[in-house]
Amino acid sequence: MDLNNLIDIGVNLTARAFEKDRVQVIERALSHGVTQMVVTGTDLAHSEAAAELCEQWQNTLFSTAGVHPHHASDWNDKIALRIYQLAEQPAVRAIGECGLDYNRNFSRPVEQRRCFEAQLELAADIGLPVFLHQRDAHSDFMAIISRWRDKLTAGVAHCFTGTRDEAAACLDMDLSIGITGWLCDERRGQSLQQAVEYIPLERLMIETDAPYLIPRDLAQDLSGALQPRRNEPMVLPHICTALARHKNIDMEEVAASTTRLARDFFAIEN
Repeated sequence: MDLNNLIDIGVNLTARAFEKDRVQVIERALSHGVTQMVVTGTDLAHSEAAAELCEQWQNTLFSTAGVHPHHASDWNDKIALRIYQLAEQPAVRAIGECGLDYNRNFSRPVEQRRCFEAQLELAADIGLPVFLHQRDAHSDFMAIISRWRDKLTAGVAHCFTGTRDEAAACLDMDLSIGITGWLCDERRGQSLQQAVEYIPLERLMIETDAPYLIPRDLAQDLSGALQPRRNEPMVLPHICTALARHKNIDMEEVAASTTRLARDFFAIEN
Protein backbone atom coordinates (compact mmCIF):
# COMPACT_ATOMS: atom_id res chain seq x y z
CA MET A 1 0.00 0.00 0.00
CA ASP A 2 1.29 3.46 -0.95
CA LEU A 3 -0.12 6.88 -1.74
CA ASN A 4 -1.53 5.60 -5.04
CA ASN A 5 -4.62 3.95 -3.60
CA LEU A 6 -6.43 6.53 -1.48
CA ILE A 7 -10.13 7.18 -0.86
CA ASP A 8 -11.47 10.72 -0.43
CA ILE A 9 -14.47 10.20 1.84
CA GLY A 10 -15.90 13.69 1.35
CA VAL A 11 -15.79 15.73 -1.85
CA ASN A 12 -18.47 18.09 -3.13
CA LEU A 13 -18.13 17.21 -6.80
CA THR A 14 -21.61 18.50 -7.61
CA ALA A 15 -20.69 22.00 -6.43
CA ARG A 16 -20.92 24.87 -8.90
CA ALA A 17 -17.16 25.37 -8.58
CA PHE A 18 -16.64 22.13 -10.54
CA GLU A 19 -19.34 22.78 -13.13
CA LYS A 20 -17.00 23.54 -16.03
CA ASP A 21 -14.28 20.93 -15.51
CA ARG A 22 -15.73 18.16 -13.33
CA VAL A 23 -14.38 15.36 -15.54
CA GLN A 24 -10.88 16.85 -15.49
CA VAL A 25 -11.05 17.20 -11.68
CA ILE A 26 -11.89 13.51 -11.34
CA GLU A 27 -9.15 12.54 -13.79
CA ARG A 28 -6.58 14.65 -11.94
CA ALA A 29 -7.55 12.93 -8.69
CA LEU A 30 -7.06 9.52 -10.28
CA SER A 31 -3.67 10.54 -11.66
CA HIS A 32 -2.63 11.61 -8.15
CA GLY A 33 -3.46 8.27 -6.55
CA VAL A 34 -7.00 9.02 -5.34
CA THR A 35 -8.65 5.96 -6.82
CA GLN A 36 -12.12 6.32 -5.28
CA MET A 37 -14.18 9.21 -3.91
CA VAL A 38 -17.40 9.65 -1.94
CA VAL A 39 -19.49 12.53 -3.28
CA THR A 40 -21.28 14.44 -0.53
CA GLY A 41 -25.03 15.03 -0.69
CA THR A 42 -25.81 18.31 1.07
CA ASP A 43 -29.45 18.73 0.10
CA LEU A 44 -31.96 16.89 -2.05
CA ALA A 45 -30.79 18.38 -5.34
CA HIS A 46 -27.12 17.68 -4.65
CA SER A 47 -27.91 14.19 -3.34
CA GLU A 48 -29.72 13.40 -6.57
CA ALA A 49 -26.93 14.89 -8.66
CA ALA A 50 -24.31 12.94 -6.70
CA ALA A 51 -26.10 9.63 -7.27
CA GLU A 52 -26.44 10.44 -10.97
CA LEU A 53 -22.74 11.31 -11.23
CA CYS A 54 -21.85 7.97 -9.65
CA GLU A 55 -23.65 6.17 -12.47
CA GLN A 56 -21.15 7.70 -14.90
CA TRP A 57 -18.15 6.68 -12.77
CA GLN A 58 -19.06 3.29 -11.38
CA ASN A 59 -16.63 1.86 -8.81
CA THR A 60 -14.78 5.19 -8.81
CA LEU A 61 -17.44 7.43 -7.29
CA PHE A 62 -19.86 6.65 -4.47
CA SER A 63 -22.13 9.08 -2.66
CA THR A 64 -24.11 10.06 0.40
CA ALA A 65 -27.71 11.28 0.47
CA GLY A 66 -28.93 13.75 3.02
CA VAL A 67 -29.66 17.31 4.11
CA HIS A 68 -26.98 19.54 5.66
CA PRO A 69 -28.09 21.52 8.75
CA HIS A 70 -27.90 24.73 6.69
CA HIS A 71 -30.88 23.40 4.74
CA ALA A 72 -32.75 21.87 7.66
CA SER A 73 -35.65 24.28 7.30
CA ASP A 74 -36.44 22.64 3.96
CA TRP A 75 -36.98 19.21 5.52
CA ASN A 76 -40.41 17.71 4.96
CA ASP A 77 -42.03 14.35 4.29
CA LYS A 78 -41.49 14.62 0.55
CA ILE A 79 -37.75 15.18 0.95
CA ALA A 80 -37.56 12.39 3.53
CA LEU A 81 -39.20 9.97 1.09
CA ARG A 82 -36.86 10.97 -1.73
CA ILE A 83 -33.76 10.58 0.44
CA TYR A 84 -35.06 7.14 1.43
CA GLN A 85 -35.47 6.25 -2.25
CA LEU A 86 -32.00 7.52 -3.10
CA ALA A 87 -30.54 5.44 -0.28
CA GLU A 88 -31.73 2.33 -2.07
CA GLN A 89 -29.47 3.06 -5.05
CA PRO A 90 -26.27 0.97 -5.11
CA ALA A 91 -23.89 3.94 -5.22
CA VAL A 92 -25.36 5.61 -2.12
CA ARG A 93 -23.35 4.37 0.86
CA ALA A 94 -24.32 6.67 3.76
CA ILE A 95 -26.99 9.07 4.99
CA GLY A 96 -25.87 12.67 5.28
CA GLU A 97 -24.32 15.11 5.37
CA CYS A 98 -26.46 15.58 8.46
CA GLY A 99 -25.95 17.13 11.86
CA LEU A 100 -25.90 20.53 13.56
CA ASP A 101 -24.26 23.84 12.67
CA TYR A 102 -24.80 26.67 15.14
CA ASN A 103 -21.98 28.74 13.65
CA ARG A 104 -24.24 30.47 11.12
CA ASN A 105 -27.70 29.15 11.93
CA PHE A 106 -28.95 29.35 8.35
CA SER A 107 -31.73 27.15 9.75
CA ARG A 108 -33.01 27.62 13.30
CA PRO A 109 -31.45 25.23 15.83
CA VAL A 110 -34.82 23.62 16.53
CA GLU A 111 -35.21 22.89 12.81
CA GLN A 112 -31.68 21.51 12.67
CA ARG A 113 -32.30 19.13 15.54
CA ARG A 114 -35.56 17.92 14.00
CA CYS A 115 -33.94 17.33 10.61
CA PHE A 116 -30.92 15.62 12.19
CA GLU A 117 -32.97 13.17 14.21
CA ALA A 118 -35.17 12.39 11.22
CA GLN A 119 -32.12 11.42 9.19
CA LEU A 120 -30.68 9.33 12.01
CA GLU A 121 -33.99 7.50 12.19
CA LEU A 122 -33.89 6.95 8.43
CA ALA A 123 -30.31 5.64 8.58
CA ALA A 124 -31.23 3.29 11.42
CA ASP A 125 -34.20 2.00 9.45
CA ILE A 126 -32.21 1.43 6.24
CA GLY A 127 -29.05 0.16 7.91
CA LEU A 128 -26.65 2.67 6.37
CA PRO A 129 -23.92 4.56 8.26
CA VAL A 130 -24.21 8.31 8.83
CA PHE A 131 -21.98 11.06 7.47
CA LEU A 132 -22.03 13.66 10.23
CA HIS A 133 -21.50 17.41 10.44
CA GLN A 134 -21.02 19.43 13.63
CA ARG A 135 -19.89 23.00 14.12
CA ASP A 136 -20.26 25.00 17.33
CA ALA A 137 -22.94 22.56 18.51
CA HIS A 138 -20.95 19.85 20.24
CA SER A 139 -23.15 19.43 23.32
CA ASP A 140 -26.46 19.13 21.45
CA PHE A 141 -24.84 17.02 18.76
CA MET A 142 -23.50 14.46 21.24
CA ALA A 143 -26.79 14.39 23.17
CA ILE A 144 -28.66 13.45 19.99
CA ILE A 145 -26.05 10.94 18.86
CA SER A 146 -26.14 9.27 22.27
CA ARG A 147 -29.86 8.56 21.83
CA TRP A 148 -29.37 6.95 18.43
CA ARG A 149 -25.92 5.39 18.40
CA ASP A 150 -26.96 1.86 19.36
CA LYS A 151 -29.46 1.86 16.47
CA LEU A 152 -26.91 2.95 13.86
CA THR A 153 -24.48 0.71 12.00
CA ALA A 154 -21.67 3.30 12.02
CA GLY A 155 -20.95 7.02 11.87
CA VAL A 156 -18.13 9.34 10.89
CA ALA A 157 -17.57 12.85 12.22
CA HIS A 158 -16.90 14.38 8.81
CA CYS A 159 -14.47 17.28 8.56
CA PHE A 160 -13.63 17.12 12.26
CA THR A 161 -12.03 20.37 13.48
CA GLY A 162 -12.51 20.03 17.23
CA THR A 163 -10.45 19.60 20.34
CA ARG A 164 -8.98 16.50 21.95
CA ASP A 165 -11.91 16.38 24.40
CA GLU A 166 -14.41 16.56 21.55
CA ALA A 167 -12.53 13.83 19.74
CA ALA A 168 -12.65 11.69 22.87
CA ALA A 169 -16.43 12.17 23.06
CA CYS A 170 -16.77 11.04 19.43
CA LEU A 171 -14.59 8.01 20.08
CA ASP A 172 -16.66 7.14 23.15
CA MET A 173 -19.67 7.02 20.80
CA ASP A 174 -17.74 4.67 18.51
CA LEU A 175 -17.61 7.23 15.71
CA SER A 176 -14.86 7.38 13.13
CA ILE A 177 -13.27 10.75 12.41
CA GLY A 178 -12.61 12.42 9.06
CA ILE A 179 -9.55 14.65 8.70
CA THR A 180 -9.27 17.43 6.10
CA GLY A 181 -6.76 20.10 5.14
CA TRP A 182 -7.82 22.00 8.27
CA LEU A 183 -4.98 20.00 9.80
CA CYS A 184 -2.57 22.00 7.64
CA ASP A 185 -3.72 25.42 8.86
CA GLU A 186 -1.13 26.94 11.19
CA ARG A 187 -3.66 29.57 12.35
CA ARG A 188 -6.82 27.58 13.06
CA GLY A 189 -5.66 23.97 13.06
CA GLN A 190 -3.72 23.76 16.30
CA SER A 191 -6.50 22.10 18.32
CA LEU A 192 -6.96 19.52 15.57
CA GLN A 193 -3.23 18.92 15.38
CA GLN A 194 -3.25 18.10 19.10
CA ALA A 195 -6.36 15.94 18.74
CA VAL A 196 -4.98 13.72 15.96
CA GLU A 197 -2.03 12.79 18.17
CA TYR A 198 -4.61 11.27 20.53
CA ILE A 199 -7.02 9.66 18.04
CA PRO A 200 -6.09 6.05 17.21
CA LEU A 201 -5.02 5.63 13.59
CA GLU A 202 -7.59 2.88 13.04
CA ARG A 203 -10.41 5.38 13.70
CA LEU A 204 -9.27 7.95 11.12
CA MET A 205 -10.23 8.58 7.50
CA ILE A 206 -9.09 11.37 5.19
CA GLU A 207 -11.03 13.76 2.97
CA THR A 208 -10.60 17.02 1.10
CA ASP A 209 -14.12 18.50 1.43
CA ALA A 210 -13.27 20.04 -1.95
CA PRO A 211 -13.81 22.66 -3.25
CA TYR A 212 -13.50 23.96 0.31
CA LEU A 213 -10.67 23.83 2.87
CA ILE A 214 -7.68 23.96 0.57
CA PRO A 215 -4.57 23.32 2.73
CA ARG A 216 -2.67 26.52 3.45
CA ASP A 217 0.73 24.85 3.25
CA LEU A 218 0.55 23.38 -0.26
CA ALA A 219 3.84 23.35 -2.11
CA GLN A 220 3.99 25.70 -5.08
CA ASP A 221 4.18 22.89 -7.62
CA LEU A 222 0.82 21.53 -6.46
CA SER A 223 -0.94 24.79 -5.65
CA GLY A 224 0.03 26.05 -9.08
CA ALA A 225 -2.06 23.26 -10.64
CA LEU A 226 -5.19 24.40 -8.82
CA GLN A 227 -7.59 27.20 -9.52
CA PRO A 228 -7.23 30.05 -7.00
CA ARG A 229 -8.74 29.11 -3.64
CA ARG A 230 -10.37 25.95 -5.03
CA ASN A 231 -9.53 22.65 -3.41
CA GLU A 232 -9.56 19.38 -5.38
CA PRO A 233 -9.45 15.69 -4.45
CA MET A 234 -6.00 15.50 -6.07
CA VAL A 235 -4.77 17.17 -2.85
CA LEU A 236 -5.64 14.15 -0.70
CA PRO A 237 -2.08 12.70 -0.66
CA HIS A 238 -0.93 15.99 0.87
CA ILE A 239 -3.45 15.57 3.71
CA CYS A 240 -2.35 11.97 4.19
CA THR A 241 1.27 13.09 4.48
CA ALA A 242 0.35 15.83 6.97
CA LEU A 243 -1.58 13.35 9.11
CA ALA A 244 1.38 10.98 9.11
CA ARG A 245 3.67 13.80 10.20
CA HIS A 246 1.45 14.88 13.10
CA LYS A 247 1.02 11.30 14.29
CA ASN A 248 4.70 10.49 13.72
CA ILE A 249 3.72 7.43 11.69
CA ASP A 250 4.97 6.29 8.30
CA MET A 251 2.74 7.79 5.60
CA GLU A 252 2.30 4.42 3.85
CA GLU A 253 0.87 3.06 7.09
CA VAL A 254 -1.51 6.01 7.35
CA ALA A 255 -2.57 5.52 3.73
CA ALA A 256 -3.20 1.82 4.25
CA SER A 257 -5.17 2.30 7.47
CA THR A 258 -7.36 5.18 6.29
CA THR A 259 -8.16 3.39 3.04
CA ARG A 260 -8.95 0.15 4.86
CA LEU A 261 -11.37 1.91 7.21
CA ALA A 262 -13.00 3.80 4.32
CA ARG A 263 -13.54 0.55 2.41
CA ASP A 264 -15.13 -1.05 5.45
CA PHE A 265 -17.24 1.97 6.43
CA PHE A 266 -18.66 2.67 2.96
CA ALA A 267 -18.61 -0.97 1.77
CA ILE A 268 -16.28 -0.08 -1.12
CA GLU A 269 -14.50 -2.87 -2.95
CA ASN A 270 -10.98 -2.49 -4.31
